[in-house]
Amino acid sequence: MPYRAPLGDIRFILEHVVPLAPLAATERFAEATPDLAEAVLTEAAKLCDTVMAPVQRAGDLNPARLENGVVRSSPGFAEGFRAIAEGGWVAVSAPPEHGGMGLPQTLNMALNDMMSGACLALQLHPLLTQGQIEALDHHASEDIKALYLPKLISGEWSGTMNLTEPQAGSDVGALRTKAEPNGDGTYAVTGQKIFISWGDSDFSGNICHLVLARLAGAAAGTKGISLFLVPKFIPDADGNPGKRNGVNVVSLEHKMGLHGSPTCVMEYDKATGWLVGEEHRGMAAMFTMMNNARLAVAVQGVGVAEAACQMAVEFASERNQMGKIIDHADVRRMLATMRAEVFAARAITTACAVATDMASATGEADWAARAALLTPIAKSYGTETGMRVSETAMQVHGGMGFVEETGVAQFYRDVRVTAIYEGTNGIQAMDLVGRKLADGGEAAYRLLEEIEAGAEAARASLPKLAGAVWSAAETLREATEWMVEQEHKDRFAGAANYLSAFARVLGAHYHLRAAVAEGGDGARTALARFHITRLLPQFSADLAAAREGAEGVFALTPDALAS
Repeated sequence: MPYRAPLGDIRFILEHVVPLAPLAATERFAEATPDLAEAVLTEAAKLCDTVMAPVQRAGDLNPARLENGVVRSSPGFAEGFRAIAEGGWVAVSAPPEHGGMGLPQTLNMALNDMMSGACLALQLHPLLTQGQIEALDHHASEDIKALYLPKLISGEWSGTMNLTEPQAGSDVGALRTKAEPNGDGTYAVTGQKIFISWGDSDFSGNICHLVLARLAGAAAGTKGISLFLVPKFIPDADGNPGKRNGVNVVSLEHKMGLHGSPTCVMEYDKATGWLVGEEHRGMAAMFTMMNNARLAVAVQGVGVAEAACQMAVEFASERNQMGKIIDHADVRRMLATMRAEVFAARAITTACAVATDMASATGEADWAARAALLTPIAKSYGTETGMRVSETAMQVHGGMGFVEETGVAQFYRDVRVTAIYEGTNGIQAMDLVGRKLADGGEAAYRLLEEIEAGAEAARASLPKLAGAVWSAAETLREATEWMVEQEHKDRFAGAANYLSAFARVLGAHYHLRAAVAEGGDGARTALARFHITRLLPQFSADLAAAREGAEGVFALTPDALAS
């Protein structure tokens, strides 16, 4: 079944659930009018349906490969990216002074949602470039911006991020890549990086790598790390790709999925690089790109879940086993669960994007705190929704789901990594209960107050659903108060459960908003009722586990776990 961009769902959320209108009311995003948003989304949907979706299977069946040091892309990917670049889709949220559209990240994330559902492996390419654009815009010198940003924004050049090394994964501070001054304002970067998505391609004029490295005499750990821009080709006096730099692809990883997206082992041999930001402040600059990427990865999970859900509904509507299987109660349960999860995850990621944009447009600390709080929730829940829905889609297909020719297994294989890269979901959970509750829970309490106020307003029209949401929010408030009082070890032991519970309550909140907007009678109300009565109650079990602390976890010694 061909993929169809979920324009109806995205429109409804942006109009009624997490409105785009407040952004258009700011000076920064005044151009993001309803008419412009509709035009952007409609044209993006056409690109996804007609250009990107048709190359989805080709990327899986004909993986990117390394030939004589050059990465050869999957069939149709070069043409697909050319359409993305020529359509200006890399430029949606990029700075106007360098050729970008300057539109809200909220619209860019809606675009990435559709692109991820159409072809995740190809979507990764412009996504990484968009993250690099934001990092350079915030931290690079004016000369670097003037040279690199127009070419990155146009799609002529592309960008990557280089953090991970064989011995330094989540512990970035353990990296060994070094940088030495050349005496002319540039640096010689030497070391190896692994897991570099789209570290090379045969359709980009230049590949621009953001590389974390350590200067001589720098402090140990993350405090001594600097960030460098290392291009594949050193620009000449006219700003065109010139001399080949000392950077090469050593090999490509053999992966479970995302075969169309080359994951490279990169070797830097005294490669010429330029410092981005201040010395020893590289992590702060890289986090600009990483925070953008974490929300984008959340959206990847949502997009793949959407595509898997569409395929499962189509299959169930056609498959005959004692009647159409979509009429069997358990199949209908699975499909309803999938659709309810996708809506909740899409609303949460949209809320995170709107908070990020409002913080940028207003400079208000409360919006920044809201965006920070929602980022780990969105990343974890969005990607886990991608995995759960993709797995359930395979189950709906029965034995055919285990057969590669149907294509449904590709969704699970492709989306599985999203729970790992850009900070594993366990790290997201620890970030939530650690840094994001470091304010004493104030940002969380403000959000819970909004949820309770929304439930109170809905009591007259939807008393049962509103009562359940209000009660869940109050219970989550009590759990948050408990969490704030605990030592970090006890917080971390229950962090994943706490995040899951928070996501469940948020999802119910947005489903309730959808039901109210619909008038309390219709398909969205039925879906809200399903979510609130059947999925929301799972938050109670999560909170019970979250409040158990660390003792029970560490009572199981390594020897006990191994036996």
